[in-house]
Amino acid sequence: MISAKLDHVAKEAKNIYSFYFKPEKKIDFTAGQFIEVHLHTDNPDSRGTKRWFTISSAPELEGLFSITTRMAESRGSSFKESLRLLKKGHEIKISEAMGDFVLPRNDNIPLVFLAGGIGITPYHSIISHLLAINQKRDIKLYYGARNIDELIFKDELSSYLGDNLFPILQNAPINYSGKIGYLNTKDIFDDLKDSNCMIYISGPEVMVEKFKKEFIELGISSNNLVCDFFPGYN
Repeated sequence: MISAKLDHVAKEAKNIYSFYFKPEKKIDFTAGQFIEVHLHTDNPDSRGTKRWFTISSAPELEGLFSITTRMAESRGSSFKESLRLLKKGHEIKISEAMGDFVLPRNDNIPLVFLAGGIGITPYHSIISHLLAINQKRDIKLYYGARNIDELIFKDELSSYLGDNLFPILQNAPINYSGKIGYLNTKDIFDDLKDSNCMIYISGPEVMVEKFKKEFIELGISSNNLVCDFFPGYN
């Protein structure tokens, strides 16, 4: 296990926060991977004192790493409440990074990213990494969120993706010109320009399983699907 101390917290949207930690030694990870976070919690509930989090920052972020999560509007789990109350310098323990929700080595493969809500975090890590190394890849990102305020990281994502960022809002403001509704596998499938593209799916577990099943039914090989689900989210 690696020790890390809280450096600062950034509010990304209502009830969505990024926690930046300074590890005791540099974390070796690939953009898109996750860690297990262990946090001291007084009187922990049945969900315990550890959680999986995708690292939402790029490996190139000097001296720090971040995790980004949604907090419950009312009192949440004992773990999330302890996380909310952390002060600068408070310590957590983390595992080594793991997971294969990462870019393919072949940088010529077209990529389609699907993000549901907080499932945007691995893509933020990946896009931040690509910006840092100044590497351009063929990527389309379909980003489903409840409302425009919850489109976190939008400016940074837009700076890389340009017109290949497609926000889809459940609830949109008046005169909103973008797409309103929900992520839809058929619409995305019809928009594919290359059947050999890799499709990445990140979000709540129910969403990820549903989309994976529907893409396979539409003829996409399971070898072309890369999935990463977030337990505990609906």
